[in-house]
Amino acid sequence: MLQGTPVGLESVPMSENSADASEVVKFEPKGQARRYDTPVEEAGQAIVAKIRRASELANETCDRAMKLAHKLSLELRAAEDRINQLEAEVQLFRDRAARAEGWLQTIYKEIEEKLIAPRSASGAEQKSLP
Repeated sequence: MLQGTPVGLESVPMSENSADASEVVKFEPKGQARRYDTPVEEAGQAIVAKIRRASELANETCDRAMKLAHKLSLELRAAEDRINQLEAEVQLFRDRAARAEGWLQTIYKEIEEKLIAPRSASGAEQKSLP
């Protein structure tokens, strides 16, 4: 053993011609690997995570809005169809009312000509005869 060598360690001459490389002392790694993240990297990762979450929430909100828009579009189409149907019924009733009014005028003229006018004429004749 060489002088000045600590107890428990063996000194092995190292040379380029050394055939046995397994005699080199190996150190065991410490318990946890050292992290090389800096606060800037941690902050960047946190920001990216928040952006991803915001993106997910925005997509969910967009999906809900699209579903609601589709539902309201269907309801609007149904309401427009109902409006068209009611407008057609209104036109039908206007036409019927106009025909009924025409018939009432015809009936009024018939009554005037056939019933009221002859009575007026006969009443006027009777007053002129003394």
